[in-house]
Parts: sequence; structure tokens; C-alpha cells
Amino acid sequence: MLTLHTADLLVTGAAAGAAPLAGGAVLVEGDRIARVGPYEELAARHPHARVRRWPGLLTPGLLVGSADELLERTYYPDDPYEVTELGAEPISGEALADLKLTEARWGHSARRGTQKLLARGVVAVAGRFTVPAVRTAVLRSGLTVVPPLGSEPAGASLDPFAPHESASAAYHGTLSAGGPARFAVFAVPDERALLAEGATTCVATVITGRLLHRRR
Repeated sequence: MLTLHTADLLVTGAAAGAAPLAGGAVLVEGDRIARVGPYEELAARHPHARVRRWPGLLTPGLLVGSADELLERTYYPDDPYEVTELGAEPISGEALADLKLTEARWGHSARRGTQKLLARGVVAVAGRFTVPAVRTAVLRSGLTVVPPLGSEPAGASLDPFAPHESASAAYHGTLSAGGPARFAVFAVPDERALLAEGATTCVATVITGRLLHRRR
């Protein structure tokens, strides 16, 4: 089935300095991108495609570094069951020793962590996972795992834009015909606003053509 994703502004990430396309669209067939271009043109060529209209900015999906620190050395309390006792904020550092975490609990935490990443437009994570339950949770989430980055920034952040001075530095891959259908949409008008407001503005995340996150 063909699905046409369109937003107010499309950034393909295909070339440095390439101008964003107002009213641009990505035509998805299965797990691949069939075409990229103006919405009106693609809609006219493929009148039977299902259309998903998104507000804001459509970009390549994001890559987050230090993912092993985010998912194997940070615990995400289960809401609502653990929040009363532990609070809602992620737990890391010395406080982890008091939790006496089992591998199973780490796996459950990692699943909650991957959901937070998907809700921020993340499609790929960089790191090496040594806890089997965490590795399984990451692979099942649909996220692509890549080797650690050459120079990881100090600390880890759920927001892929945090260590960067430009939004494009956080993009994973590009949007082009024949490439993987892997992108995100943010409720901001442009890349400058995206960098300023951060990845929590994400309204949708698509991986291998599947809508894995949609803001309600």
C-alpha cells in the first residue's frame, strides 16, 4: 500500500545547504521511500495513496548517542506503579544501587526508554549493549543500532539535539527515493525552531514505513 506523508515543510537532509521544500511529501511503499517531492505533484500521480497530513516540519529520523548509558545505566520508573515510591524522573548514578535491579527489570526499563526515544523522533541509537534483556528490548523497538560514535559528548541525553549546534547534525540518513522509510515530524516551523525547542516537539516517528509513534 502507498502512503503519502506530507507536512508544512520538508527537509530531506540529502545535501548540505539544500533548501527545505514547502508543502513537500514523502511517498512510502512498504518499508521504502518511493518518491520525494511536492505534495500536489505526488498526489496527482498517485491518487489512491493513503494521505497522512502532519503539522510542522518533516525530517530524517534522529540518531542519539551514548544509548548504552541511556538504557543500561539509567532506570525509567514504571508509571504509575513505581512513581509514588521512586518519582517520575529517570534514575542513574549511585541511586541505582538501592534499586537492586534484576536483568528483567532492566529490560522493562529499556522498553520504557525506547518509547521515550521514539517519542522524540529517534530512529537509531549508537552504543554497545551488554545486558541481553536491554539488547532485546532495543531490537524489538524497531530502532537501528549503530556502533558508538567516534567522539561521544559528555553525559547522555534523551534529546538528540542537545550536543549539537545544528539540527541536521542529529539526522540519521537522508530522505530519497529507494531509501528506507525512516523519518520524523516535529510541530515547529523550521530547523532553527527545532534546535531551540528540542525533540519533544515530535508528533510522529516512522520506521520501515510503520508509524511507531504518534502524539495523541
